[in-house]
Amino acid sequence: MQQVVVIHGGTTFPSREAYLSYLQGKKLELADLSRRNWKSSLSDALGSGFAVYTPRMPNGQDARYMEWKVWFEKILNLLEDDVILVGHSLGGIFLLKYLAENEPLRTVRGTYCIAPPYFEVGGTAYEGEEYIGDFALPNNLSSVAERAGRLTFYFSSDDLIVPISHADRYAVKLPAAAMCRFEDRGHFLQEEFHELVEDIQTLVD
Repeated sequence: MQQVVVIHGGTTFPSREAYLSYLQGKKLELADLSRRNWKSSLSDALGSGFAVYTPRMPNGQDARYMEWKVWFEKILNLLEDDVILVGHSLGGIFLLKYLAENEPLRTVRGTYCIAPPYFEVGGTAYEGEEYIGDFALPNNLSSVAERAGRLTFYFSSDDLIVPISHADRYAVKLPAAAMCRFEDRGHFLQEEFHELVEDIQTLVD
């Protein structure tokens, strides 16, 4: 049974006041409470040969890297070698930072990062880019290439949250990674993600 772990996205803020201001200003609709996306259907899409785990990371709306790291390592302890990792948005940059800074507790067969923001420690955010806080990446990502297994990125030019220019930054730092670019996926919140399913199935086959 091939194990797959999906790390969801989230937000992080420089202060509790900023977080509370975000909550107060955020528009919420009833449909948001029942909306499904590709993460919830990935297990069915991959089929019976896969065990897909979608853990909830600590306080995803005001995330802290060290809290996610502690929880992620507890999850890894439960798994077997050759796990497949999938990270969406903040979950993607989390996986990359973790792999850059830590020898994972289990060997990784493949890592798939969907619209991960790129931001380095000590770097300067461009206007309009979201705050990344302690999820910022180290300058040297060479360990990621060694630890991530087959590494694949997915970006879309109409993404209003993570600009397509972030794909270029990753392409420079991790030139051996596969870079998949789309024009109409936004921030990849669609109900199905056939390309990801096919890429994971191809890796296992």
